[in-house]
Amino acid sequence: MKCPACRSENFYLKDPEDEYEIHPFRIKDGVVCFDPDTDILNAPAVSSDTETFCNQCAWHGKFNALDNQ
Repeated sequence: MKCPACRSENFYLKDPEDEYEIHPFRIKDGVVCFDPDTDILNAPAVSSDTETFCNQCAWHGKFNALDNQ
């Protein structure tokens, strides 16, 4: 899955309880893979309507808007 604007495969989520806390991730084979230093137990859940931000450009939108190509 890639950013629909710049084709990047690197994204992040903002923590719903702390807007300054971010959780970087990539998508490998359709699975969200958080960065190794992310505590998976404390990472926010990702669903189709999760607000997602591109790590390379200004795009942000719902997780289900990512390009599957």
